[in-house]
Amino acid sequence: ALPGLTFPWMETTRRIAKDRLSAALSPFAATRRIGHPYQNRTPPKRKKPRTSFSRVQICELEKRFHRQKYLASAERATLAKALKMTDAQVKTWFQNRRTKWRRQTAEEREAERQQANRLMLHLQQEAFQKSLAQPLPQDPLCMHNSSLYALQNLQPWAEDNKVTSVSGV
Repeated sequence: ALPGLTFPWMETTRRIAKDRLSAALSPFAATRRIGHPYQNRTPPKRKKPRTSFSRVQICELEKRFHRQKYLASAERATLAKALKMTDAQVKTWFQNRRTKWRRQTAEEREAERQQANRLMLHLQQEAFQKSLAQPLPQDPLCMHNSSLYALQNLQPWAEDNKVTSVSGV
């Protein structure tokens, strides 16, 4: 209709589009690398392959660990030399073995705790069954009060003990 007519909101829209275009074409934007920010870092060094120890080495390490959970640096160096290992290998092996030992002892303690709980539950059930089979000892205070006497003799779990009358005691 009116080709030369522009409103203020049209100007701001045109200015924003122009700013975006110039930002996209700027030399900084052209050299900027697109992608993950860590891609510009130097690649990490490759891990060393896992060292496999001989059975003799493992047996000696286990024997020493059984006697002694921690080694002083001189003891570690002597053991490493005797087993033809590096000091770092012995140190790492002992660290890993202590971690495994802690996990195993924690699991054993938990199993013992669960066994003790099962035993206590069994003993409580036995005691409860015995209490059902034996009559309750009469409390002297309850003998003189009919309401307390009725409460003492009330055993809802026993079907054959039905109280028909409380009066007359």
